Amino acid sequence: MADVVSIATAGTGARTSLLDRIGAKAEARGIPISVHLDLTWACNEGCVHCYLDHSVGGDMNTTEIKGVLDQLAAAGVMFLTLSGGEIMLRKDIFEIVAYARSLLFDVRLKTNGILIGEGEADRFAELGVREVNISIYSHLPEVHDAITRVPGSFLRSIEAVKRLKSRGLAVEIRVCVIKGGVSYARLRALAEELGVRIQYDATVAPMIDGDRTPVSLNISPEERAEFYADPAVLPGLEDACAPASADELMNGHSCGAGHNGCYISPQGDVMPCVQFPLVCGSLRQSSFLEIWKFSPQFTEIRGIRNRDLHVCGSCSSLSSCGRCPGLAFQEGNMRGASRQDCENTYFRTKVPTPLYPAPEIDPAPRRQTPVSSQFVPLTALLPAQRDGAHRESAAY
Repeated sequence: MADVVSIATAGTGARTSLLDRIGAKAEARGIPISVHLDLTWACNEGCVHCYLDHSVGGDMNTTEIKGVLDQLAAAGVMFLTLSGGEIMLRKDIFEIVAYARSLLFDVRLKTNGILIGEGEADRFAELGVREVNISIYSHLPEVHDAITRVPGSFLRSIEAVKRLKSRGLAVEIRVCVIKGGVSYARLRALAEELGVRIQYDATVAPMIDGDRTPVSLNISPEERAEFYADPAVLPGLEDACAPASADELMNGHSCGAGHNGCYISPQGDVMPCVQFPLVCGSLRQSSFLEIWKFSPQFTEIRGIRNRDLHVCGSCSSLSSCGRCPGLAFQEGNMRGASRQDCENTYFRTKVPTPLYPAPEIDPAPRRQTPVSSQFVPLTALLPAQRDGAHRESAAY
């Protein structure tokens, strides 16, 4: 879900890749190399686990978006993710992408793909988009369509994957693993058949407005144990868990959000990450660099090191934890531990963590479900749809 480039994480050890070296230098100089910009929260799907309120309007217009892109280029941003909602609902999407490419951004798109036909695929290829991420939730059309609440969406998304792949674009299937008996092994086989990459996310985040209803869709402990037991799900886990030196570990931070990248909402609000909804300023009131350099919220985030974390700073699993400060923030304390991260780390490492096992403090009651090799009707699991949960079109 979050797409800030994370450079200095707790357990990465020595930096070796070119991107890591670039990121470390950029961070040392206060340069944001990665920005995730949502163009709209309107969507033509109504995914049951979505963390956005699709009824919120007030999106920046074309001129405002171009002005933001100019500011990002001047600030040194290299990697630009354009997302939503659904980006294809913007009638100016190609104008925006063309302008971003003219500024030499490395552009990645996130979309459900159901509005990408032959002409749209041709245009994205002509513009030199580097990568397109398309959300697929099951290898079974009926399960995927139940999650998106749009009949026929599975086939339309798969056709988009094929069209984009045939034009030489890098395509990655993104999977949010939720309750319902979906087989991630079958999805991996589908990705291999299509010749594209696949990435899983086993954490369902709260809504950006604080509503924790989607968290109830997180998979059960039994399913999570099965998920993390598959080595193909997390290739290179041993390398990712390589121990860092004590000084490096305690003086580091757990995520790049607010350090080398950030998130911008369709309304121009700047936040550390879409999963870290702490508003640091508005681009309709201040410039990007003013917010990035002088916002008290960013200043506070950058001052937090692992040694300052409540509970986490003394946790034996700190070097192998993918702690998300945004989830911790949404659970009440950006310096605290996140229940969801503690749970994931436990199932990856089998080492008890501060908040797991500890079922009595679970912030989201679970429903017991079978493990992923079994089937359970989705209608028994899905939350009720909000009023105005998705819109078919946007006017620009």
